[in-house]
Amino acid sequence: MIFDRATLDGIVSGRVDRAYRRWTHPQVKAGSQQRTAVGVIEFGAVEQVDADAISDADARAAGQRDAVTLRKKLARRVEGEVWRVAVRYAGADPRVALRQDADLSADDRADLDRRLARMDAAADEPWTRPALEVIRDQPAVVSTELAASLDMERFVFKRRVRRLKELGLTESLEVGYRISPRGAAYLDGSQG
Repeated sequence: MIFDRATLDGIVSGRVDRAYRRWTHPQVKAGSQQRTAVGVIEFGAVEQVDADAISDADARAAGQRDAVTLRKKLARRVEGEVWRVAVRYAGADPRVALRQDADLSADDRADLDRRLARMDAAADEPWTRPALEVIRDQPAVVSTELAASLDMERFVFKRRVRRLKELGLTESLEVGYRISPRGAAYLDGSQG
């Protein structure tokens, strides 16, 4: 599910505890989680509801001004039914703590070596170390330029960097990326 920043902030503060969407079938399951810009959001009950029965209080609990505004947003999509999804803040994104962990044990390093080698093996040519190095050497540079410097399509580069981010090696900025403390420790301790 996509949430705007105001709604995410409302979920973190507890002011927003539900979302309404028009779907042909539910797109999330109760108990599942999603990482967002503010941390992890957990989904609770997913229930089909009558849009006309949504009150102003319900709309405010979903981060909307009133029921009329919410219904207008839901009407933008004509197919499907209206679903109410309970939402709550489940905590910080675990990747934040991971990327700060620069104290790599031998096991941590071996695990990263294995995972990066597997990523390289699945590609036409090794890309993980060059991508880490270009991000380290050119922080906050737009992805288009970084991808071009590696002779890579921008979308391929961005998809690959997301995989490095999952390992705690990089972090996204407003523009571009930077190497994380964990990524810097990995590069400093590995052979090029």
